[in-house]
Amino acid sequence: MEKITHFLELPKEIIYNLPKVTLIGNLQLVIENHRGIIEYTTGKIRVSVNTGEIEITGKDLEICNITTDEICLDGDISGLMYHR
Repeated sequence: MEKITHFLELPKEIIYNLPKVTLIGNLQLVIENHRGIIEYTTGKIRVSVNTGEIEITGKDLEICNITTDEICLDGDISGLMYHR
């Protein structure tokens, strides 16, 4: 599979259906390839992904955009954990 991925120049998150997390400072977080929201408060957001869950902690957290493929979060992000 690695050789095919390299040959076709496809991102690993696409081939293996893995989440892609982009953190912009401590102000914004984008998660691609999610499976939905498990928990949502202004202090903690838990998101289901194919391989477990991603937990975001902070202050004034809010979902600024959500689609079937992507979640965008804003707020004062203080922690990011991946749980299998």
